[in-house]
Amino acid sequence: MPTLVYALCAITALLCAGLLLRAYRQTRVRLLFWSCLGFIGLGLSNVLMFTDFVIVPDTDLSLVRAVMTCVSLSVLLFGLLWDGS
Repeated sequence: MPTLVYALCAITALLCAGLLLRAYRQTRVRLLFWSCLGFIGLGLSNVLMFTDFVIVPDTDLSLVRAVMTCVSLSVLLFGLLWDGS
């Protein structure tokens, strides 16, 4: 069951990134672009979590996942502050 949840989280985040990219292409609103980049990073972080817990459970990827998540959230925050106003 946890395997399914990890996979669904990764798929959902990457699907959101795809939808945000499609909306950005139609409207050219830069906040959508920054959100897309953030969700790509969060999706990759979820893929790393799936890899860490399911594919190679003997390897600790927690530091890589934490860095990826921090970078992704920083991109989202930057986009909100830069283009949100």
